[in-house]
Amino acid sequence: MEENLKRLNKFIAETGYCSRREADKFIEEGRVTINGVVPELGTKVAPDDEVRIDGKLIREKTEKPVYLAFYKPVGIECTTNLEVRNNIVDYINYPKRIFPIGRLDKASEGLIFMTNDGDIVNKILRARNNHEKEYTVTVNKPITDRFIERMSNGIPILDTVTRKCKVEQISKYIFKIILTQGLNRQIRRMCEYLGYEVTALKRIRIINISLDVPVGRYRDLTEAEIKELNQLIEPSSKTEEASLPKKEAPKRRTEFIKRDDPRFRKRGNY
Repeated sequence: MEENLKRLNKFIAETGYCSRREADKFIEEGRVTINGVVPELGTKVAPDDEVRIDGKLIREKTEKPVYLAFYKPVGIECTTNLEVRNNIVDYINYPKRIFPIGRLDKASEGLIFMTNDGDIVNKILRARNNHEKEYTVTVNKPITDRFIERMSNGIPILDTVTRKCKVEQISKYIFKIILTQGLNRQIRRMCEYLGYEVTALKRIRIINISLDVPVGRYRDLTEAEIKELNQLIEPSSKTEEASLPKKEAPKRRTEFIKRDDPRFRKRGNY
């Protein structure tokens, strides 16, 4: 029986309703029920359990997942919040519920994946899997050899030092950079630390998929691309436990519940 059980956040993600991270948020907010009962984080569900979000029944996905390569224009927000003006979901207007894998700043453009497969989101976003993302960047003053060297070897931002990365000068004001991590506004912060301002930023590749559609357009990933993508991310564990060392998991859970949901205090979890 135990082998048929599945973590609640994983179950929700695999239905295509949202990503696993968003599912955790819904669970913490008390918006999820299992057979009419509000569950705790880490709860597992059986195949015959009735899972609902905001009262809506969530079923396991039987249709083929959607995987899109989309060229996000400047000015579009990478959010599924439909109340946000110029959100990516409304812009694409896809006939099925989909969501972005990761983010691109509103002021940036380029490749972003859209999907309804919440499980692949968790695998691709995990930074320690070293998935490459490639960008072309335009800055406001001439690029020097010293700039390229320092960008390549790590810049202190956000209380850490960025990983070593590949940086190549393309022209007087443009360079190419390949990252294997995704800190908040990482490239812009790195350039700012060195006294440069980013005037244009475009993501041209994620892992094995290169940007090859016009701005504002999307295409389905091919079967060959999906197969290769899954092979490249296969070493990444799908389980929630792998996203943090086991010894850190209880700490993360406690902080979540303490910060967000007073109902869990009443349940003896505080």
